[in-house]
Amino acid sequence: MLHLIYLIAFTAIAFLAISNLIRNLFTLSMESQQRYSKARKPAGKDPRSSSLLHPELLDETGKPINEPLLVMRSLTVEDARQQLDAIYNASPGNGNTGMQEES
Repeated sequence: MLHLIYLIAFTAIAFLAISNLIRNLFTLSMESQQRYSKARKPAGKDPRSSSLLHPELLDETGKPINEPLLVMRSLTVEDARQQLDAIYNASPGNGNTGMQEES
C-alpha cells in the first residue's frame, strides 16, 4: 500500500514539474519576443530603450556607449611561442630536474 502512495505522489510531482517547465518555456519565449521587438525601435524615439540594454553597455549617465568593448591585437604564432617560453623559463619550478636531452 505504501508503494502505491509513493508512486501516486511522485507521479503528481513529476506532472507538476513538467507542466511548470512547459509553462516557463512558453513564458520565456513570449518575453524574449517582446524585448526584441522593443529593442528594434529607434533609440531616439523611445526614452525607455536604454533600459532594455545590459548595464555594462551603458555609461554613467545611462546612455548607450558607442565604442568597442574588447580590443585585441593580432599575434603571430612565433610571438605567442616566445611569450609562452619566457613564462615557462621564468617559472620557479623550471630547472634541471634530471631530464636532459640526449645528444
